[in-house]
Amino acid sequence: MLKEYRTVTEVVGPLMVVEGVEGVKYDELVEIELHTGEKRRGKVLEINGSKAMVQIFEGSSGINLKGTKAKFLGRPLELGVSEDMLGRVFDGMGRSNDNGPDIIPEKRVDINGEAINPMARDFPSEFIQTGISAIDGLNTLVRGQKLPVFSASGLPHQELAAQIARQAKVLNSDSKFAIVFAAIGITFEEAQFFVEEFKSTGAIDRSVLFMNLASDPAIERIATPRMALTCAEYLAYEKGMQVLVIMTDITNYAEALREISAARKEVPGRRGYPGYLYTDLSTLYERAGRLRGKEGSITQIPILTMPEDDKTHPIPDLTGYITEGQIILSRELYKKGLMPPIDVLPSLSRLKDKGIGKGKTREDHADTMNQLFAAYSQGKQAKELSAILGESALSETDKKLAKFAEAFEAEYVSQGFSTNRSIEETLDLGWKLLKMIPRTELKRIRDEYLEKYLPREEE
Repeated sequence: MLKEYRTVTEVVGPLMVVEGVEGVKYDELVEIELHTGEKRRGKVLEINGSKAMVQIFEGSSGINLKGTKAKFLGRPLELGVSEDMLGRVFDGMGRSNDNGPDIIPEKRVDINGEAINPMARDFPSEFIQTGISAIDGLNTLVRGQKLPVFSASGLPHQELAAQIARQAKVLNSDSKFAIVFAAIGITFEEAQFFVEEFKSTGAIDRSVLFMNLASDPAIERIATPRMALTCAEYLAYEKGMQVLVIMTDITNYAEALREISAARKEVPGRRGYPGYLYTDLSTLYERAGRLRGKEGSITQIPILTMPEDDKTHPIPDLTGYITEGQIILSRELYKKGLMPPIDVLPSLSRLKDKGIGKGKTREDHADTMNQLFAAYSQGKQAKELSAILGESALSETDKKLAKFAEAFEAEYVSQGFSTNRSIEETLDLGWKLLKMIPRTELKRIRDEYLEKYLPREEE
């Protein structure tokens, strides 16, 4: 039997305290009725004896202590899931937001997910083609991986997210591919950009969008990524789809977490963020992966903006510990006009070796990747030396490496947001650029591949 309480004693920010409660559980859903008859939702955040602290999703504005009623519903916050969610746009709380009909759910699922037994996990493998050379060729995304994008304020990470959502696919697989896109705390203009981009390119047909706006209560930002991941788990593990989850912006999620922590008067950790930020982020990132015996998989690309371009800030720092690499966008490359401005040298995909090679991409992929990294690094060093001592101080080889570095940035890294390159095109472009370097310097590539793939002089 559900009990209704009229013992609201305190409201602080998005939090409300109800006294005299019995049998209430952590994370339990609460229906809050204001004195005006308006109904809002919340969940139990903390229980202390007969007191329950409730987190209000729609905010606490207008709540009157005397006239407010709280009904504990005996179940956690759930999302109604169905395959019909594909092609639809929802708000941050999972309500349809595109003037379409309500979804008739096949089932309702707790958005907090279930812990996955580590022994039930399968190792990430199989190449996911994004159509972006700097990722596919050098920092390969693998099915079941979590690979974040570290951006900064003013950089075009939203355009990059839209491009990946539009172009991504698993090669050599008959499984259905789906995108689950979670926008957290974005502006109305950004939301419009994403919805129009998905619809105009046809990507909406294989996508589910969850849009939490900056004007929505901050508390909803805690639920939005969990809504998206719950939908992804259903599509992957029950419908056998290969699901790519793109979440932007994780920094807004962490800011909402800090706001709630401050309202609860918790002892702050680094830069005011709660001490459990690492644990909380892991509850999102660790929901990616593959399960033994399940055809589907969840691959994650969380996007975050680094405050003050600082990679040591708690959000990117802790994210890097949990995830399997990072794609870093560079302000310096952006100023040069490179799109996307991916800085390939500090970027890293820890699982790239598991998704490349014969039968996955091409036999020469690993060798060309290593050689491109080495040549670009040497070319940048040669350019720096030239800036200090002058070009005359460089050897002929160094001059060629410096020219290679410039061509590499202009042709390989920079491709615009509308170009979709296949992995064959990316690898062939790499060989074309390596032709600028003396063959004696191509020490990281096996002779058999040099004979087979290196363009001849007449070509």
